[in-house]
Order: sequence, then structure tokens, then C-alpha cells
Amino acid sequence: MQDVDLSVNLGGIRMKNPVAVASGTFGYGKEYAELIDVTKLGAITVKGIRLQPWPGNALPRHVEVTGGMVNAIGLQGPGVDGFVREYMPFLRTTGVPVIVNIWGTSEEEYADVARRFSDVEGVAGLELNISCPNVKEGGHAFGTDPRTVASLVSAVRRVTRLPILPKLAPNVPDIKVFVRAAQDAGADALSLINTLPAMVIDIEKRRPVLANKVGGLSGPAIHPVAVKLVWEAAQVAKVPILAMGGIMGPEQAIEFMIAGATAVAVGTANFIDPSMPLQVAEGIAAYLRRHGMRSAKELTGSLISG
Repeated sequence: MQDVDLSVNLGGIRMKNPVAVASGTFGYGKEYAELIDVTKLGAITVKGIRLQPWPGNALPRHVEVTGGMVNAIGLQGPGVDGFVREYMPFLRTTGVPVIVNIWGTSEEEYADVARRFSDVEGVAGLELNISCPNVKEGGHAFGTDPRTVASLVSAVRRVTRLPILPKLAPNVPDIKVFVRAAQDAGADALSLINTLPAMVIDIEKRRPVLANKVGGLSGPAIHPVAVKLVWEAAQVAKVPILAMGGIMGPEQAIEFMIAGATAVAVGTANFIDPSMPLQVAEGIAAYLRRHGMRSAKELTGSLISG
């Protein structure tokens, strides 16, 4: 059987295969270790961490819908110190790159969190969740203004040598503007897409199902949207792309890579079948062999036009 090289370099994060898990869908890695061999993952992206512990939103905060789920967990987490104390000892034993998803309510908080993680052994990169409310700027999301994106990435870049992956919002007029803003400000790679803003109403009660009223839609329903945005982003991106959105098997992951992604992240599917990331990696290897390709790198951006 033809041997294939699945390794990729995601902006300085060296992965043994191009399959990571998406933030918020795999806990902090330790929770899934009894279900799958986490050492076979390309990377582990952990749940969002801010400076201090955060309780998240009130219940109910997730609901299944046709083609996916809508969640408003609210980035519940143990804070930097709690995460480092409770989870990093285990994560260091896996030998898998750890990407920490970070967030804050101000540019200064993002920078503080990034600075704190810069000296933590075992942290391979920082994914910037830029879809959080920017309290100092009137409550709008960081990720919907390219100037704010550039300023935030620059602030984080100044305080850390770790690879930075801004997680871009999908609900913007032109993703290419945000790609340029992020990479010009110092991003090492890009993560996209985040969930799509959504709402579910209980028609009998005539009330929102979620306590937060609105949440983020994920799952197979958003996959074609994500593919289109990844393809558009790849047209102007000078840095690697970590693509996610509705991967339910190897086919969707391969689609992302053909569109221009260097690596992919499995998200909602982890709730259905925790072994899905490993199945995806095996499926990519089988595809490469079937098509006479020797490495995953050959797959990235291989879309045939016309």
C-alpha cells in the first residue's frame, strides 16, 4: 500500500495529520481520552479561556435543530490559572499540539491572556475567538469590523511569540477584507468559520428556546457556507487556513482542503461520534492513496476550475 505523508505545518504548529478538534466541542481533551486515542489527533483545540473563571450563560443553552444544533453556552471556563492547573498536565502527556482558544471583553484582556499562555509549556498556539462582545466599544463583536480585528491581532502579536490563529466570523460582507486585516496584523494562520448567528422559538410557548434568546448554529447545515468562505479566504490568504463547519466524515474535510485549507477541525460531530476525527484522518489518507497523492499538502488548494 502506498505510504502517504499526512503531516502539515499550520503557521508554525506542526501536526502529524491535518485533523484537529474544534474549540467547544471536545472539552479540554481529558474528557474524551477514555473514548478515543487522543494521541492520534493532529491537534487539540480546547474550550475558550479568558483571564478569570466564567460561568457561561443560563440554561437552557443548546438545542438540536434540523441539520445541526444551536448553542449559547457562553464560553464557560475555568480561567487561565484553573486551566493550566487542572488540564495542562494531562495535555502535555499526549504529545499532541495544544491550541488554546482565548477570549476577553477588551483588547487588553486578550493581550493579558496571550501573555500568560506564552510561557506555559505545551501550548502550541492561540486561537483568538473574536466573536465575543467588545464591552469597551459598545458591545458589538470584535470580528465584524476589520479595523478592530487588525488592532486586536496586533495587540496579541506584541505580547507573544506563539502562533496566532484569529477565528473569523462568517456573518461579514466580504471575508477577504478580514483575511487581509488579520494576516497583515501578524496572524500566523486563520481559523474559519465560527458558528452562524441563529434563533429557535418554541411555538407553543411563543418564547425563545435558549435562555440567551440567540446562539450559534453549527453542524452539517452550515457546511456549504463554510466551504464557500474558506475558498474565498484562500484566494487572498498568505497564511494557512484551519477550516471547520459541518464535517461529518472524511468527505467534508477533503472538500475543505481542496478549497484551500491546510488543516481541518471536527466540531459538532464529536457529540455524535467521538471517533470521527480519527475516521476523518484515515479517510484523508485513503483518498490520497486512491488519487496517487503522496502528501496532504498536495490536496490543499487543488480545486480544478472550469
